[in-house]
Order: sequence, then structure tokens, then C-alpha cells
Amino acid sequence: MIISKWLDKFFTMNIFHTIAILLTLTALGSYLNQRFLKLPATIGLLAFAFLISLFTMVLGRLGWVALGPASSFIRQIDFSAVLLHGLLSFLLFAGALHINLDDLKTVRWQVGLLATLGVLLATFITGSGVWLGAGLAGFTLPYIYALLFGALIAPTDPIAVLSVLKDAGIGKTLYAKIGGESLLNDGVGVVVFLTILGLATHHTPPGFFSVAGLLARESLGGIGLGLALGWAVYRLLRSIDAYKVEVLLTLALVSGGYMLAETLHVSAPLYMVTAGLVVGNHGRHFGMSAQSRERLDHFWELIDEMLNAVLFMLMGLELIVIPITKALLGLGLVAAVATLMGRLVSVALTLGVVEGWRRLFGRAMAVKPVFDWRIIGLLSWGGLRGGLSIAMALALPLGQERAMILPITYITVLFSILLQGLTFKPALRWLIKRTPNP
Repeated sequence: MIISKWLDKFFTMNIFHTIAILLTLTALGSYLNQRFLKLPATIGLLAFAFLISLFTMVLGRLGWVALGPASSFIRQIDFSAVLLHGLLSFLLFAGALHINLDDLKTVRWQVGLLATLGVLLATFITGSGVWLGAGLAGFTLPYIYALLFGALIAPTDPIAVLSVLKDAGIGKTLYAKIGGESLLNDGVGVVVFLTILGLATHHTPPGFFSVAGLLARESLGGIGLGLALGWAVYRLLRSIDAYKVEVLLTLALVSGGYMLAETLHVSAPLYMVTAGLVVGNHGRHFGMSAQSRERLDHFWELIDEMLNAVLFMLMGLELIVIPITKALLGLGLVAAVATLMGRLVSVALTLGVVEGWRRLFGRAMAVKPVFDWRIIGLLSWGGLRGGLSIAMALALPLGQERAMILPITYITVLFSILLQGLTFKPALRWLIKRTPNP
């Protein structure tokens, strides 16, 4: 009871107290991981937060602590809003800032099709697999909601992927292929998710032209806005040489532009990626001095690392408030396997299309052979899921479907990050040794 009373007092807080606790836990987890676990930073933090959640829940089951205060603390943090309307803008910009357009151009066909056709294929394959699995397990899950799960889990999470790629030490072309696809399919995935959500809740007319118009407005609008504002900030950067002001301009581009994209109802993630690519390739190289470029890079690297750390800590703590039964645990494992198979098949089919085009128009497209099982395996196993999928699941309307989709999403994300993330580096070494010019 003494512990419970202390927790009641500890978790009665304002926004500053919430931030203080998250930063303290994140710093402690980072230190323990760096000192003892020596896992990739984000994976180590997720594992640390996951263990804290499990330990708290065990103590609650034993009656030693009341879970109410801890649950209230987690629930007062709107994870979906924090990520989708806050952290995501900064993390996407930081990731896109260091993608070289020249490297991206060499894999543009693979990346473009993986981020569009690949996402659509993965949505239907994964959704259909989960729908079949739910039916066999005795769950009632409408097919449209199974597709909704497929949409929120189909895009690889750029935050999780890029954090692992940085620790893997891969070549620039391969980094552009995996990282670029992850950044772009993130925006496409959000658009597909919102479209299917509108169909499921009858907010979007089910006509083909209505859906196609929504997709076009969201995606093309986001890219267009990113090009316009990114170019405007690039022109401003060229006119001055004061790194403090230049950093502020990029902050305004991220925060103000993301808010404008949401207000205009265009894809904010695609806006952010496009703006990051423009500033990262034109602004940094042609609009800044060497000193400004170095300090801007250090600033956004620090922002990226800190926000990533807080995000993965939050993901681990979410376990306390997500009810997971034995039946849902089993369905979650089925969903994890279906997600992996959906990724594998969609990557293979998409690269098969690129390979077919290459054989027909290879010289005009300047595409190298891409259909290699080792590359397919690398792209499939390296397609991690993360906080974005959880945030979209939390954004679902309350109901029976949400109560089923949220736990299996969380289980799939844990499976992806802890298993695929921890084994990605050795798999990368093994595959690169056997892959010519990856």
C-alpha cells in the first residue's frame, strides 16, 4: 500500500512532470543499454520500456502496486496525436535530410513502385491473411477492417528502419533504396489507411473516382506543397549566412509547413519527406556555408536521436494500457507472420514488374537487374514496423474492431522490431557477401 500511495502521488502531474518522467526513463534506459545491453539504441530502449511495463503488470497482478496510476499516466499521453501531429514531422524531415537524391535516382523505379504498388499489394495480402486467420480462430472481423489493419501495417516505418540502418553501416545506394522506400511508403500508407478508414466508417463515398480523387489530392498535394515550401526555404537560406537563423528556418518549415499540410488536407508525411529532400540536397549544398551545414546536420541529428529515443520508450510503455488476451496473442502472432509474408510477396511481385520493364526498356530506364532473391530477402526482413502503425491503430474509432486490431498491431510491431531489428545486421552481412552490387 505504501508503494501504491507513492505512485498515486508520483503520477499526479502536469505536462512538465510528464515530460520529465519520460526524459528520465529514456535517459536511464539509454545509459543501461549503452553500458550493459549494447543493442541498437532504439531497440534497446523499446526492450527496456517493455520490461518496465511487464514488471509493473506483474507487480499489479501480485497486488503489490495498483496499476491505476501507471495506466492513467500512459493514457493521458495521446500517443496517436503525439506521433502523427508532432514527432512524425521532425523525424521524417531528419530522415529525408540525409537521403542523397543522386543515390535515390539510381533506384527510383524500385523505390517508387515499392512505395506505391508494393504498399497496395501488401495491404491486400496481409489483410486477407489476417481475415482468414481471425475466422479460423473464431473471431469476427469484417473484411474491410482486416484491410484496414493491412493498410496500417503495410508501410515500413521510416523511424524504425532508418534508426537500424544507421547502426548497420551499409552502402549509400542500399541505404537510399531501403531508407528512401521507407520514407515514401510511409506517406502513401497513411493515405491508403485514411481512404479505407473513410470507407469503413462511411465517411468516403465508395465510388472508384472518389477514392482515386482522394488519393491523388492527398499524395500530389503533399508532394507539391513540399516542393514549393522547400524551394522557398532554400532561397531564404541562400540569402543569409547565419546558422542560428538557418536552423530556425528549417524548424519553421517542419512545424509550420506540417500544420499547413494538415489544414489543406494533403498528405503531411509526403510533404515532410519532399521538403526534407529539397532542403537536404539543394539547401545544404548550395544555400549554406560549410559551418552552417555542419551545425545544421548536428542539430537535426540530435533532434532525431532524442525524439526517436522518447518515441520508442513510449511504445514500450503502451503495453500497460493495451489489453492482450491469450487468444489475441495467438492472433497477433498470425498477423505478424501474415505481415511478413505480405511484405515478401509484395516486394517479389513489385521487383518482378521492375525486372520485366528493365528487359523491355532497360536502356531507356537505365535500370540494373533487380530481381535477386537476396535483395528480396533483405528488403523483406529489413521492412520494420514501428510507432506509426500503433498510432494509426490508436486513431481507430472505439468499438469491437479497434479492440481487436490494436493488440495485434502492437504484437506485430514488437515482433518486427525485436526479432527482425535484432537480426537485421547479421542478415545484412550474410546477404551482402552473396549479393553483387547491392
